[in-house]
Amino acid sequence: MPSPPEAPTRFVIFRPKTQFTLSLVAGAFLLAGFIVERLGQPWGEWLVWASLGLGLIYGLEAAWASLRNLVFDIDVLMAVGALLAAYVGHPEEGALLLFLFVFAGALEDLATLRAEREIASLHALMPEGALVWRENAWQTAPAESLIPGDRIKVRPGERIPADARLLTGTTSLDQSAITGESMPRDVGPGDELFAGTINTDDAVDASVLRPVSESSLAKILNLVTAAREARRPVQRFIDRISQPYALSVLCISTVVALVWWLVFRVPLIGTAQSPGALYTAITLLIVASPCAIIIATPVATLAAIARAARAGVLVKGGEAFDRLANVGAMCFDKTGTLTRGRPRLYEAHPVAWSDGPKLLALAAALEADSTHPIAHAVREAASERNLPPATVDDINHTTAAGLEGRFNGRKVRLGRYSFAEPVIPLCLRNRVKDVLDKVQDRGHVAVVVALQGTPDPHPISDPHPADGPHVGEAAVLIMADSVRPGAERLVADLHALDIRPVRMLTGDNAVTAARVAEALRLDAFDADLQPSDKQRILGTIRRDLARQGRTHRGVAHIGDGINDAPALAAADVAIGMGNIGTAAALESSDIVLLADDLSRIPWAVGLARRTARTITFNLIFAMSIIVVMAVLTLVGSRTGHPIPLSVGVLAHEGGTVVVVLVSLLLLRFPDVPRNTPANNPPCPNSPRLKPSAVR
Repeated sequence: MPSPPEAPTRFVIFRPKTQFTLSLVAGAFLLAGFIVERLGQPWGEWLVWASLGLGLIYGLEAAWASLRNLVFDIDVLMAVGALLAAYVGHPEEGALLLFLFVFAGALEDLATLRAEREIASLHALMPEGALVWRENAWQTAPAESLIPGDRIKVRPGERIPADARLLTGTTSLDQSAITGESMPRDVGPGDELFAGTINTDDAVDASVLRPVSESSLAKILNLVTAAREARRPVQRFIDRISQPYALSVLCISTVVALVWWLVFRVPLIGTAQSPGALYTAITLLIVASPCAIIIATPVATLAAIARAARAGVLVKGGEAFDRLANVGAMCFDKTGTLTRGRPRLYEAHPVAWSDGPKLLALAAALEADSTHPIAHAVREAASERNLPPATVDDINHTTAAGLEGRFNGRKVRLGRYSFAEPVIPLCLRNRVKDVLDKVQDRGHVAVVVALQGTPDPHPISDPHPADGPHVGEAAVLIMADSVRPGAERLVADLHALDIRPVRMLTGDNAVTAARVAEALRLDAFDADLQPSDKQRILGTIRRDLARQGRTHRGVAHIGDGINDAPALAAADVAIGMGNIGTAAALESSDIVLLADDLSRIPWAVGLARRTARTITFNLIFAMSIIVVMAVLTLVGSRTGHPIPLSVGVLAHEGGTVVVVLVSLLLLRFPDVPRNTPANNPPCPNSPRLKPSAVR
């Protein structure tokens, strides 16, 4: 597992905070020396030289580090410029150059460290110790020593030391530090617990699934570390030309000094009133140095990656940000992406006189020990409605049919209509079939729960007598795959970003796909698709964008990272809708959403576009300063209005400070909008039916 970033150097004096402090001291010396000299005191010059000396500590150290590695870069240029300024009789301007250069460098390092701290905070999520059952006793052991199969205990307030499966107990997990989700996740026996999450309720026992080094959090840390080190294409280009550029600036400045001296007959050194050729060359060397250009991209990219990680969005490097910013169309898988991939019970629809809540409680009792997704939906619905647990005895399971048990001596069945039919009263069977037909026409899932009656000559007049026989009852349990949080606003938010079409590509049947597409107001959908069909459609969308004149726009595909591998590979941007434990999504996607919230997709696009605008501004701003100041320096020196070296220094280093501060604003990019009941209802187009009645 990657370790947190180390200190930039082993010497305290060269650490960013110390460098920042001493740069301010150098600035104070320079200001004091300037004031004292204006007051006519000779010792003011010593304060200027003291400021220059402090600056040279860092300037020469950086220059020597570059030359030692046979690199001629901006650090060398700045050291040469400061020394030459002092040589030609302007130590105050050399001191000003080094003060601002060291100050800007320290500010850049502090900005980088702040962004890295956002990322490195993930490392703090890993606990160092674990309570593990060994040698017939609970023992404290290093988390790294855990192996699959170890039994661990996690007490309230403690972090899960490794990926594990819950054995006993129920609790809630706080995953906010990893996924950005504000609501805890409830877990019970059999659920997976992820390393780094916090147990907020009761103590639980769990079995370790994989070593700490192979945990989901370790994979995330590896991805974030790789993303931090990855470089954008523009940054790779700048890295390639930075040394040739620096050498060119030195050569051009040297040529300017010689031409001004030998051709234009300008004195080489000059005076305070008439700066010489060397002074003009030094000014040109400083203003043409690419300091702001070099840091324009990496600081902004690192800040954006850190901001995204804090919101539960893993971006694998600046190049993925570039492609995301240029997305013009998006395609979504359905199951596991737009929807959760598991059914949710929306209604226990009673037929005629039947008692819906009672029958739902009976269904939950029958499904008490089942792990089937429908069983989970039934139990969850009963719990949400606060239904008291029913007592059902002699429960039996019939494969591919349903469950049967006894409630107060009466048969109760849950499952397919054909399985429940013998228990349904004859007079209700057609009504149950009608309800099932309507539900299935809408693309929903339905099961029948029926309670057997006992002989009663007048069931309608008194369906529930206090004593004696009971009337049979039946209800249809209506379920549908629930949409993910943020889905209701997804299309509108993407359209606001000029991303269209928003299209669903699914292998599910057309009826179910149409229901989801209509509910979410998607631009289009395609159903009954094979993986190769999705690839073909992505190509078609890309050609459509080209015909619309949007050739610079790409197509993003969002899937669960498992069954969408071909489509993710074919897309310009592959976004994995995973959770913290979805290894396939972590490995196969350019961007991974760790939170179960689709609103993070338009949010991530907005962050990517803000990052692109920030980098563009940084580069244009930095290049403009170089061009304008270089022209003014050369023209001014020939027209009798030379640009003071101090002005060139302020323009050059001031531009660097502006670039750093603008990049840091990405860390303050607004939070992901929270989903509330007002803007994120439980289910669009909820499949409710009018209560049945006996005709």
